[in-house]
Amino acid sequence: MVTQRHGNVMEVDIHGLTEMDAKRQLEQFLSRADASLKEVVVIHGYHNGQILRDMVRQRLKHPRISAKLISLNPGATRLLLK
Repeated sequence: MVTQRHGNVMEVDIHGLTEMDAKRQLEQFLSRADASLKEVVVIHGYHNGQILRDMVRQRLKHPRISAKLISLNPGATRLLLK
């Protein structure tokens, strides 16, 4: 999982991970994330990323997530944090 921070927004790339690994790593990441972090942009891919996309948009649950937004980029999902 590759991460890149831009102010209070973190970009997380989960390309190449299995659904279970991506879910586990995202949950751990959200649990450890700095309180100043307000948004996570999860890059899951478009053509071969449907399984990862569906996991992020439908099955990923965490107390820090206040909303999930579909990005203009179909290969990414935005997670707004509490």
